[in-house]
Amino acid sequence: MMGRCDRGWQRRNRPRPLTGGLLAGGLMLLAAAPALAAELTASAARASVRAEDAKRHVAALADDALEGRAAGSRGGRAASAYLVDAFERIGIDPAGNEGGYYQRFGSLRNVLGMLRGSDPEASREVVIVGAHYDHVGYGTPANSYGPTGHIHNGADDNASGVAGLLEVAEACTLLPQRPRRTIVFALWDGEEVNLLGSRHFVRERPRPLAQHTVAFSINLDMIGRLRERRLEVYGSRSAVGLRRAVVQANLPTSLNLVFSWEYSEDSDHFPFLAAGIPTLMFHTGLHDEYHRPSDDTHLVNFTGIEPVASLALETLLAVADAHEAPAFREACRSESESGRQQLEAEAPPAQPQRWGLGTRQDDADPSAPVVVRVSPQTAAARGGLRLGDRILAVNHQPLADQDDMVRQFADAADEVSVTVERQGTMLDLQLTSAIAPAD
Repeated sequence: MMGRCDRGWQRRNRPRPLTGGLLAGGLMLLAAAPALAAELTASAARASVRAEDAKRHVAALADDALEGRAAGSRGGRAASAYLVDAFERIGIDPAGNEGGYYQRFGSLRNVLGMLRGSDPEASREVVIVGAHYDHVGYGTPANSYGPTGHIHNGADDNASGVAGLLEVAEACTLLPQRPRRTIVFALWDGEEVNLLGSRHFVRERPRPLAQHTVAFSINLDMIGRLRERRLEVYGSRSAVGLRRAVVQANLPTSLNLVFSWEYSEDSDHFPFLAAGIPTLMFHTGLHDEYHRPSDDTHLVNFTGIEPVASLALETLLAVADAHEAPAFREACRSESESGRQQLEAEAPPAQPQRWGLGTRQDDADPSAPVVVRVSPQTAAARGGLRLGDRILAVNHQPLADQDDMVRQFADAADEVSVTVERQGTMLDLQLTSAIAPAD
């Protein structure tokens, strides 16, 4: 991750005669067998995302022998060769120039692989999963917090993101059926030098992808320091409803998601956002070893890479198989954390209504009004609603917008079930508008 130094979705029984009932039941089982087999295979694919495999990749990329993987260096070239071997081993097709995996530009080279989509039309659209594999070598005053002159192995930044990407790629090859859209796995060079690799790809795609449209991208940068299951998510406002899609994808992993509105030029998600492509970045946060020689393998939370990669896999598959690709939301360019604070700010006290809550509508996710008022000693307070919760459904009916929520609450009886999103996880709360009389 460039950060502040340089800015720049894996009895046997004896045969018996079959009675009519058993025969019918057997036919039903046979009919269900393909679907069951596909479900089991898909589960196996998802289970293939494993911490121990991620550890192996990080250890290889963050070895001293690669001398910190500086862009264009011999260590960087060795890293890219390792990644080509990994793609070949797991069965990812080349997507670079000249029939290979490399997209060369100057002395640098991106490593590109792909899985072609299953739908003849939708496969012309591409979903990118990217991670930069370069780091800062021995460090300089421009890109290191010191001490310089020592190998900066970049285990978290960004061997962790590369390892997560390789786990996602392998899982995709094990699926019983490929998603509708084409998936490109992109390992960027030169991220630490003004995002050169991702900028080059956005500007000039290699021949195998020249006639494709990039519909969506996911960036994995520094995912190796998960703490208290807290994951930062950037770019969720680049398409309407994208936050909801990430929350849905988070159901199996239940990470604590922190959605940032920051729009900054500090990692490989930015060139895609700047080009009007909906994009997400997953990031476990900065730490004291950031851009220092001490960012080494033994400090990486390998168990934590597994749920982050699984979330990326589920998000990827949801978008790659969706009926329509998400449309870019232009307003995200001008939004900031101050806007988030204004949206989520507590509303002034008001005369409590029947349920005792107040909400604001979010233009980027209108079907999930934000709770900004919970009046004391009301149904909302007793039911456990909190400021910042987002209401997703009333009596298990998804909402269209805030007006729809108001109508559903107005039509509800004295008890209502409310599904909310809180820090990226879904909760079902029971609200009762009347208190039973005391005995």
